[in-house]
Amino acid sequence: MDELIDIVDENGNYTGKTCLKSEAHKHGYFHPTIHVWLYTSNKQILLQKRALTKKVFPGLWDISVAGHIAAGENIKIAAIREVKEEIGFDILPKNLHKIGTRKHMVNHSNGIIDNEFHHVFIAELTVPVQELKLQEEEVADLKLFSLETILHTKNYENLLLHQYQDYYSFVHSQILKKLSIL
Repeated sequence: MDELIDIVDENGNYTGKTCLKSEAHKHGYFHPTIHVWLYTSNKQILLQKRALTKKVFPGLWDISVAGHIAAGENIKIAAIREVKEEIGFDILPKNLHKIGTRKHMVNHSNGIIDNEFHHVFIAELTVPVQELKLQEEEVADLKLFSLETILHTKNYENLLLHQYQDYYSFVHSQILKKLSIL
């Protein structure tokens, strides 16, 4: 779905300009997105299998939930909305913990230029996976993996993107830190 999004500069500062997501991806405009990593109290991580109709990385086992922030939308509200839309899970704002912002730049072979600032969150998954409701246009499947899996993506085919191992290690450490204070 094409949606109106905010344009940010190369440092992540809002410019006051907006455009359609398709235009941002065509011209390489920087824009904000969210990543939400959902984990369980017994050290598992929820990954989604991207729908085969996705324009980038179809069928890849990926971040629990990821999405674009609508123009003018609060970042945390966008994260809560995306989680509800993609997997049908309700998160209270107090249970969503921001762990950082990540600059991401990649040119895909299909012409999409992804220049994004990922606002990265973690939250505990408090319902069984079977109770989640998939948004079929976005998500083909959901599965819990051992949290350690994201440290060893090279051992798996079609699981996350190996070149971002430092990012996954950071997420792993933040989840362990959160679990240790629960």
